[in-house]
Amino acid sequence: MAKKNNTKEKSIEETLWQSCDKLRGSVEPAEYKHVVLGLIFLKFASDKFEQRKKELIEGGQEKYGERKEFYAMKNVFFLKDISRWNYIIKNAKQNDISLKIDTALNTIEKGNPSLKGALPDNYFSRLALDKTKLASLLDTINDIDTLKDNGQDIIGRVYEYFLGKFALKESSGKGKGEFYTPKTIVNLIAELIEPYRGIIYDPCCGTGGMFVQSIKFIENHQGTKKEVSIYGQENTPTTYKLAKMNLAIRGISSNLGEKHADTFANDQHKDLKADYIMANPPFNLKDWRGENELLDDPRWMGYEVPPKSNANYGWILNMVSKLSENGVAGFILANGALSGGGEEYKIRKKLIENNLVEAIIIIPRNTFYTTDISVTLWVLNKNKKQRTAHINSIDKNYRNREKEILFMDLRRWGSEYEKKYVQLTEQDITKVALNYHNWQQTDFESTYKDIPEFCKSASFEEIESNHFSLVPSKYIEFVDKDSGIDFDTEMKRIQKDFKTLLQEEKDSQDQLINAFKVLGYEL
Repeated sequence: MAKKNNTKEKSIEETLWQSCDKLRGSVEPAEYKHVVLGLIFLKFASDKFEQRKKELIEGGQEKYGERKEFYAMKNVFFLKDISRWNYIIKNAKQNDISLKIDTALNTIEKGNPSLKGALPDNYFSRLALDKTKLASLLDTINDIDTLKDNGQDIIGRVYEYFLGKFALKESSGKGKGEFYTPKTIVNLIAELIEPYRGIIYDPCCGTGGMFVQSIKFIENHQGTKKEVSIYGQENTPTTYKLAKMNLAIRGISSNLGEKHADTFANDQHKDLKADYIMANPPFNLKDWRGENELLDDPRWMGYEVPPKSNANYGWILNMVSKLSENGVAGFILANGALSGGGEEYKIRKKLIENNLVEAIIIIPRNTFYTTDISVTLWVLNKNKKQRTAHINSIDKNYRNREKEILFMDLRRWGSEYEKKYVQLTEQDITKVALNYHNWQQTDFESTYKDIPEFCKSASFEEIESNHFSLVPSKYIEFVDKDSGIDFDTEMKRIQKDFKTLLQEEKDSQDQLINAFKVLGYEL
């Protein structure tokens, strides 16, 4: 009997990451994603081009093989000779390969308006990468069949993997990794607000992850991406480029504004009314406006001006101002926004009185790479009145929920991964979404019930008596609430954290010792 081979085959993502790691010394890890994603895009675009060209030849239309319109009709980018992957590989060992890659990317962008501002500009030449290491990376990418499994899935997997790995590497720095929202959290938002048809907006879209998962949600539920329009905005130039490339890779049409810009200072979609909003704004952003700036901004109309010390309620009111008549928003915020005082209290009170807050859900700790605290998922709904809506071929009978808010606590949910992080499982997401949708419907009395340590439907009077706090623990019943913490569980968590910190410190010391050793100075 043949012996079973238990050797785990390396995934494409792992292979690429290790190839990029070989660039260490000539490029910072922070640059890996720009290097590999630019090349992956080039390979993917070229593979799609060659596939379409083969179709034309096999269909007896060889004479149209160099006609741009015959590619555009199939949503394929037309590539000139110098932009094709076989040309890059043929010249991979040449001294000017970096220049040839930059020229290829620049030529593709110029020939395809939808890619305007998306691709790296003279990036590889400026990096001055080691020729041998770059050639090795090109060889690795050359072995990838980007069209396997309909192509787009492989590209998406590589993209998500690199963004996740980069966030993990940079998680100890302040503000690092903000561009990356864990996929399971985006999936949860999509399952809750159900963005099947209409305009989807993200005011701080990062690399476009919310949009990508929205499209996947639609397609997984037998919908079509042709029925949604994507609008977003991003302030960081490199992240803005990544977002455009990320969406272009998947053939997702979008409007991310004329340029990268600050949503507060330079709103790129002033008159937009969105049916769905999905967002993960930077947590507790300070000094987001000057002392006397944006005081009369129409986005705050009817509310206090959000404090300059923290942008949380600036983001909330920006989103409220963008919601259509039946618009729904799902977004992540730090827990401090649930109970802040001053202007925040007044804004929160008004939001509740205006029947905009529909659900508040506490997410597990260690879900995000940039913070180990639990954060909150807010759901705002512009129309909590009784109505019937036709959603994805199903009639939904919504009851009047104007004087109620659903609270859910998921702090003890999820499964562990990467040793210290937690993610919600598919079963978790399904259970939470079902609970939320049951609560919304006219037959909720037979399908929904308050469950200790999980959920509570709180009335306006209860919330008012708690000074308009949105902290779920003030409403959800907790068994043995005052019995204290689980000492063993907490100590094991702390033990893990310290073990990781000590290992990181040792790695840093080893790197420092080696650096001096290379210079000829032993420590």
